[in-house]
Amino acid sequence: MTMKAALSIKTSLVAMALVLSGCATTNPQDPFEGFNRAMFTFNDKVDQVAVKPAAEVYSNVVPQFVQIGVGNFFGNLGDVWTAINNFLQGKVEDGFSDVMRVAVNSTFGFAGVLDIGSEAGLTKHREDFGQTLGKWGVKSGPYVVLPIFGSSTLRDTAAMPVDMGADLWSYYDPVRWRNAGSIVRLVDLRASVLDASNLVEEAALDRYVFVRDAYLQRRQSKVYDGDAPSSKYEHDVGPTEAIDESAGKNLPASASEPATGPVVKLEKNEGAGTMPVAETKQ
Repeated sequence: MTMKAALSIKTSLVAMALVLSGCATTNPQDPFEGFNRAMFTFNDKVDQVAVKPAAEVYSNVVPQFVQIGVGNFFGNLGDVWTAINNFLQGKVEDGFSDVMRVAVNSTFGFAGVLDIGSEAGLTKHREDFGQTLGKWGVKSGPYVVLPIFGSSTLRDTAAMPVDMGADLWSYYDPVRWRNAGSIVRLVDLRASVLDASNLVEEAALDRYVFVRDAYLQRRQSKVYDGDAPSSKYEHDVGPTEAIDESAGKNLPASASEPATGPVVKLEKNEGAGTMPVAETKQ
């Protein structure tokens, strides 16, 4: 076999692998499922080996009131970026409410350690630049799983550098305290979702699909402030049709949507960093 023929075969095999990796899924929002599953497995290993054990020790050793204070402090910093995004989205009332939260918590709440704003009736919001882009009409694009950062979409990935640049803690000096605080924030966020993540591990037959669908539904709901379109795919890929196998007729896309039920939502905590958070809702 000549060198040219061997090179041609290798090139064909690489091209075939790329095509197959892009066509390995029937989900229109997850065309990179092969890559995403590999990243999901990698992230899970990192979590199981390093992050989760640290979070379990933190949860068992650190007093509860200290954990609450840590979450409040970083959440207060995140409220500044939330306020800006609310203004960018045209939600002026929410934006002024966030400004008031920051002012009250930063003064009377000892730099945000105490959440006085919530006690005063100022609702906490969580907004990021990915949601702002969505509000402006930018479609989410395909689902992607990023190394370390976890679930995202192309739109949210593009917005991530802006969100990270707007994180006030990233400008804190000296650097050693900034790095220490970032580690504490990461561990605190992971500790706050230990119960929910254990539930997913025990209940979900396919954790990747469970986390993906919960993330996409939650992100769309947040972009539309809870009033998302009836079809979860139509916003990104256009209307679809389902086939009624018993009657051989086309049905509208809404007829093929899964029934709403209990869901554990895994998402980025926009107000405090990039670590996933979870919440159970009915």
